[in-house]
Amino acid sequence: MAYFTYDTSVFISRKQTDFTEMPQNFRMSAVALMELIAGAPDDSYRKLYEEAFRTNKEADSLISPNDEDWLLASRILFLLTQARKRSQKGILRRLPPGASQRLALDVLIAVSARRWKATVVTENWHDFKAIQRYCNVTIVRASRFFKK
Repeated sequence: MAYFTYDTSVFISRKQTDFTEMPQNFRMSAVALMELIAGAPDDSYRKLYEEAFRTNKEADSLISPNDEDWLLASRILFLLTQARKRSQKGILRRLPPGASQRLALDVLIAVSARRWKATVVTENWHDFKAIQRYCNVTIVRASRFFKK
């Protein structure tokens, strides 16, 4: 069975909060849940996301980065930085506030999904396409995924 997971952008743009009605081949990203918890608008959402974490962990459907995922993510971030430096003719310009943090979390989602052989559904196509150059992860645009 082919698995899939959502990038945080999908949960936010599609206002996805009903985690009880997910398809059997859906796997929840612990990193996406971390981002959702961190940005929860109030305590009720935080509790909802924490419950989703526990439920998916108990069901063995939680994709969490392991030691090797962290190492690979570090390498990919290094390679992305080097590519950006080359494209800017050796002068590495500062990224907008929060951009490097969001990219690091996207890389963690990608590498941990890759280990599960799960497709990442994303609204953030540009960043995941850049990550895919260094990590053989399957990605699909959310607009295409939800057209089915």
